[in-house]
Amino acid sequence: MTAEARTADARTAVVTGASSGIGAATARQLSAAGYRVVLTARRKERIEELAASLPNAEAYPLDVTDRAAVDAFAASLDRCDVLVNNAGGALGADPVATGDPADWRAMYEVNVLGTLNTTQALLPALTASGDGTVVVLSSTAGLGTYEGGGGYVAAKHGAHVIAETLRLELCGRPVRVIEIAPGMVKTEGFATTRFRGDGAKAAKVYEGVAAPLEADDVADTIAWAVTRPSHVNIDLLVVRPRAQASNSKVYREL
Repeated sequence: MTAEARTADARTAVVTGASSGIGAATARQLSAAGYRVVLTARRKERIEELAASLPNAEAYPLDVTDRAAVDAFAASLDRCDVLVNNAGGALGADPVATGDPADWRAMYEVNVLGTLNTTQALLPALTASGDGTVVVLSSTAGLGTYEGGGGYVAAKHGAHVIAETLRLELCGRPVRVIEIAPGMVKTEGFATTRFRGDGAKAAKVYEGVAAPLEADDVADTIAWAVTRPSHVNIDLLVVRPRAQASNSKVYREL
């Protein structure tokens, strides 16, 4: 069967970091589009609950920073047509002068090496599908710096470079590389995790912004890019709320 003749309901999409936020929303939207969805994340109960609510989904507990575990996961799949590298996150908002190296290391591990691990492990299956797609969820932080974001910005620049380089290296092979770079997104836990559970600091990020993006907005963008015809590649798509003109210019109704 040719790539063009395949239907979405015969295809498998792997979504990392699928226990909440953008990952969970993406799993729902790809499932609705007819994909068999494999949800991965560290929180076993959350992905199992979500998988049970979808018509053709399964859960696989996974830490993307554990290469041996990622390789075992890849070996367990019978096929992979789409990989959505969504697992990531931010820690802290300290200036470079006082940033915690442990936070920088943790962000690099999940945002960069986690993406590298899953992409390397699943690339043979994606290529063998004859019509594979790799999605990298970077961030507008990967395209522009801002004060207090050095560690996260560095990590997301790394994710951006993976996507850009991989696209060059796979040119001529049947695998697309799509990068989605969201701006301000208000999702469950992102800012709270960044500020180590400090709800007041987390709320301050979105203060006065009438309508930041939501997880479904980004998931809709991902699903749209993935479901374009095989010859169409969305190299880089930046999506921000209307109130955000850049990483450092946001309209706030105060």
